[in-house]
Amino acid sequence: MKIAIYGHYFNEEAKVYVENLLNYLDYKGADIYIEEKFSKLIESSIELDSNYPIFKGYSDLDSTFDLMFTVGGDGTILRSITYLRDSNIPVIGVNIGRLGFLATVKKEEISIAIDAIYNKEFKIAERTLLAVKTVPQVKGIGELNFALNEITLSRKDTASMITVDTYLNDEYLTSYWADGIITSTPTGSTGYSLSSGGPVISPQAKNFVLTPIAPHNLNARPLIIPDNTKIKMRINGRENQSFISLDSRITTIDNQTDIYIEKAPFTLKMIELTGQTFFKTLREKLLWGEDTRNKKR
Repeated sequence: MKIAIYGHYFNEEAKVYVENLLNYLDYKGADIYIEEKFSKLIESSIELDSNYPIFKGYSDLDSTFDLMFTVGGDGTILRSITYLRDSNIPVIGVNIGRLGFLATVKKEEISIAIDAIYNKEFKIAERTLLAVKTVPQVKGIGELNFALNEITLSRKDTASMITVDTYLNDEYLTSYWADGIITSTPTGSTGYSLSSGGPVISPQAKNFVLTPIAPHNLNARPLIIPDNTKIKMRINGRENQSFISLDSRITTIDNQTDIYIEKAPFTLKMIELTGQTFFKTLREKLLWGEDTRNKKR
């Protein structure tokens, strides 16, 4: 089995779990490739038994790879998308962060997860992504114009609200007076959108959600729309520029830029181990419906 390993950071806490991951994959006879920057972080702290080959980017990951392991948290999963893109390589995350909503493998259960993968005790779940283009083109987006969780427009360098004119399938929806607006996928519905009052959406739902950030309209509520909707937005404000962020990647955008958001032409493949469902994760990580009256007797 040919496996890519990606991580964004490395510390003493991560050391033992990275060693466990590599050692058990070696024991299983896996063909291991490590992302270049992560490999350098590992080598500065761990004396590796093997000289693992590296990969540098998207172009190095081809159809010969069976899967990618990420080591970190949910943010590491999001960053891994810039490597995976439309490669169809499935990903699974070892959680050494805090929440672990996307990175579902507990750090103490690495060997259990690897055994399950080798025994084919998993399924592949496809997650929808968003894609954005701007007119004129915004520097800093380029070919990395997609997001797994959300695309967010927000104010910059000001305490004043911005106005976001919003159109759905060329029909005017409204102008949001707010600190910003989040366009979220079902995967991202448990992230920033949820923190801003948005609904939780099952990953299999064919929807997006528009969630205003601190709107100055009592009747401005999150709106669920079909995921085949073409979205157009334009920002106005006292400042000449605002922010646009794609998951954890952020850049500046000029006011009056036309922003077009739609479903990306590819999906992310995520490995779900048998017994680890979205709703189970919802209960365990976000304490969904937590109530002492619900305890099984």
